[in-house]
Amino acid sequence: MKAARYYDRKDIRIEDIPEPELKPGTVAIDVAWCGICGTDLHEYLEGPIFIPPKGSPHPISGEEAPVTIGHEFSGTITALGDGVTDLEVGQNVVVEPYIIHDDVDTGPGAAYQLSKDMNFIGLGGRGGGLAQKIVVQRRWVHPIGDIPLDQAALIEPLSVGHHAFVRSGAKAGDVAIVGGAGPIGLLTSAVLKASGLTVFISELSEARKQMARDTGVADEVFDPREGDVAEQVRARTGGKGADVGFECSSVPAVLDMLMATVRPGGVIVNVSIWGHKPPVDMPSLVLKEIDLRGTIGYANDHPSTIALVQSGKLDLAPFITAKIPLDDLVTEGYDQLINNNEHHVKILVDPNA
Repeated sequence: MKAARYYDRKDIRIEDIPEPELKPGTVAIDVAWCGICGTDLHEYLEGPIFIPPKGSPHPISGEEAPVTIGHEFSGTITALGDGVTDLEVGQNVVVEPYIIHDDVDTGPGAAYQLSKDMNFIGLGGRGGGLAQKIVVQRRWVHPIGDIPLDQAALIEPLSVGHHAFVRSGAKAGDVAIVGGAGPIGLLTSAVLKASGLTVFISELSEARKQMARDTGVADEVFDPREGDVAEQVRARTGGKGADVGFECSSVPAVLDMLMATVRPGGVIVNVSIWGHKPPVDMPSLVLKEIDLRGTIGYANDHPSTIALVQSGKLDLAPFITAKIPLDDLVTEGYDQLINNNEHHVKILVDPNA
């Protein structure tokens, strides 16, 4: 089968590799669509990061570069391994792309995203969505019902936003300020809006501001060059400020803006991945008793995220900005997201095109 293989920084090759083997307790899936994630770009430009480099195999998967990549994908079940009785061949599904130890609890309330040696399918090994086929453990497979397969490829990044929402403790009727309208900022905002929050976004890019307006994920979009965001949010909240903030940019000035914009006793959730250690406005954190929280991945968020999309409260179609064949992964995928990122949210790849 055809697959995208990561060898090293700026070295991704489209190759023919053997099809994966169906084993007891696993599910075989024909991949329909796979999104390109910001993490994939970091691996391409700066990696290997999550990808185990040659000579350093991952402790769970046992794999090292080259590995098949892609972790935001949807597809159709083609075969069930022995012991899998609660799914059917022909079902459309998405995969929660974790690699964790077999003895880690993934039941309700379990924080398996924080378990030792955690990694991701499509980064740490075990195949990937940028291939025609994949075989995964049953526990990571989620049926999607009638959600279109192209939109379903966005369930994984949407689940990141859902997990951040859960971590925040926010509820319907609260006011949120989101710093950054890149893919994760927009999808986090979509979850917040669908969950009944008032959502404000702060963003510099004209194209991203327009995307936030066009997709309807924000009640209002602010440009920090055109006025103090904290003052504008307070003016719209009776002087109180936002109840919760979401850092989706990994830009220090945005974190400062959130510190100023949330109300005393408010919560800030950091969603972005930082490549450096930023300064933190500790006086504001102390004097306002702000609760600054981290978040990584998701934990039992996929079912709730799927249900949110199925409810009709959230339309994923506008976030798909291009569709490309696997052979054009680097030129029309990675290069576009690196050099023309303002005009893209999610580029989907068809491994069979």
